[in-house]
Amino acid sequence: MKKLETYVRKGSFYKAVVEDGSDIIFIVDFDGKILYHNASVHETLGYRAKSLIGKNFFDFVLPASLEEFKTSFKQTQKRAYTEKVEFQFLCKDRTYRFLEFNAINLKNKEGLPGLILDCRDITQRKDDAVELLRAQKAKEQFLANISHEIRTPINGIAGIAGLLSKNQNPEEREMYLNAIRHSSENLKVIINDILDLAAIDSGKLKFEKIAFNLKDLLPSLISTFTYQAREKNLALHYTIDESLNKILLGDPVRLNQVLINLISNAVKFTHTGAIHVKCEMEKLQKGICHVCISVKDTGVGIPAEKLNTIFESFSQADESVTRRYGGSGLGLTIARQLVELQNGRIEVQSQEHIGSTFTVRIPYAVGSTKISKQTPHIASHVDNTTRNVRVLLVEDNDINRLYAKSILQTWKCNTDIAENGLIAIEKLKSNAYDVILMDVQMPVMDGYEATKAIRMMPQPMGNTPIVALTANATKIDVEKCLVAGMNDYLSKPFTPEDLYEMLFEKLKIVPASTSEVVATTKKYDLAYLKNMSGNNQEFIKEMLQTFIQSIPSSLNDMEEALTVSDFSKVARVAHQIKPSMTLLGIDHLKDSAVRIEELTKETTTPSLELQLGVMDFVQACREVTNDLAEELKKY
Repeated sequence: MKKLETYVRKGSFYKAVVEDGSDIIFIVDFDGKILYHNASVHETLGYRAKSLIGKNFFDFVLPASLEEFKTSFKQTQKRAYTEKVEFQFLCKDRTYRFLEFNAINLKNKEGLPGLILDCRDITQRKDDAVELLRAQKAKEQFLANISHEIRTPINGIAGIAGLLSKNQNPEEREMYLNAIRHSSENLKVIINDILDLAAIDSGKLKFEKIAFNLKDLLPSLISTFTYQAREKNLALHYTIDESLNKILLGDPVRLNQVLINLISNAVKFTHTGAIHVKCEMEKLQKGICHVCISVKDTGVGIPAEKLNTIFESFSQADESVTRRYGGSGLGLTIARQLVELQNGRIEVQSQEHIGSTFTVRIPYAVGSTKISKQTPHIASHVDNTTRNVRVLLVEDNDINRLYAKSILQTWKCNTDIAENGLIAIEKLKSNAYDVILMDVQMPVMDGYEATKAIRMMPQPMGNTPIVALTANATKIDVEKCLVAGMNDYLSKPFTPEDLYEMLFEKLKIVPASTSEVVATTKKYDLAYLKNMSGNNQEFIKEMLQTFIQSIPSSLNDMEEALTVSDFSKVARVAHQIKPSMTLLGIDHLKDSAVRIEELTKETTTPSLELQLGVMDFVQACREVTNDLAEELKKY
């Protein structure tokens, strides 16, 4: 033992490393006596320099795990080197921190009965692991709840639809239809919550800046809950400060969404008593009105330990809440994010079995103009904007096709159907459309591939507006739609109003005149060749023969070059073919050749767009070559 202490006192052994290092270094003998520790002990654990020397290491280990630690410590004495032994060490402030040591056995190195313990603070890592596990469990619970909540209305709809197929009297039929409508609305609320959260996370949610007055907005909102409150014998009332009788500039729809969530929760979780909504102005400063709206209830309340997580995704105050009360469990998450995205904040105060108060604070600019009451578009309204608009609906699901087509028919649109992307492309070759509604996930050819292929087609077909119909509204999915060449996207499930707004307000789709409709694009036009040669039949014949003989080998070269990722050769072949396209009036393929050249400059790997582009270009060239071979027979 004296030899070990002498070894430590000499200090030359590792000081250059351990004194300047960030790791905590202990030297202990086989009985646990601390012979040395470096300065990092003070920084991490709070103990002054040399203050632990002479004390026993075991006295600082968490008592509950001491026996397990001693077992690991004894095993360490039998090895030359030991890695990653976890334990909790008592700090100066009487808290415990998680440490992990790697041990060098001095018995093997120096013949001395001691260990050099290189310890690292892993408290944050352990905390993160606990939080990750909590979040994972919450997410699993959320998915279980969502699965239950989605299945319930679907089962109801399916069951009642079966009853409707039998002969029923008018009263029963109306009752069943109302039940289906109710189940559909419940299902839509859950799905919309998920889509709203996805839109917020993707950064695609936009906020309006329009004039509104809380004295107009709130009474209308409260009235929508009057029936529900009356059914539960709850008092529902509100107050608005007279100082808020002014024009505010902001997004009343998003504010409405937040308040609907808070009030509906208050009604849902309150069984006796009252709900009070209070609006007041906290301050008016530099043209900004700081609005404070509180929703107070006498409901079941929230446990104190759950208040910090109540606004988190996939989290509710109680895991059984969704089972008992329904919903997605995302409402408060969405409300918080909507408030914060408007530079506001939302807070909660609650006592279990007494009630809760949710408070929203949002700053709004004060407007000086009168509110213009705009009449919203009625989805069933038919006018010159919607009549005769030619729509290609690309959708593989029968129910979704029927729903979208029914909406379009009420607007007197001319709707064509395609079950997948490949059929859509074939229809587009022989028909002109004002807009394409493109489902994303389809068999044979999905919406992304179909869109990329359409964008390679000649004009005007290749420029047809394309709207993605997608159940996925995450940032990655939305970006993928736009990168593929789609103009915009519409999240499923969408309402007739959503579709109307997208087509006729945002994209401003209008029916093309009859003269603009091109039935079939002509594959070649020899007018330029005839004009420049003075209609010299021999010259025209020679040009056709040269093209027909040279093109096949060039196309083979292009395909082979793409296979080995020789993009410079792909571009070179496309460039060589272009002049012939001009002479023979094959303008649409000339544009495709130009696009292929551009794509080869933008990539170092064979992108899907380039592969599809070359494939379509080669196929189209071979088709036009066959047509020109028939043309040659005339000469």
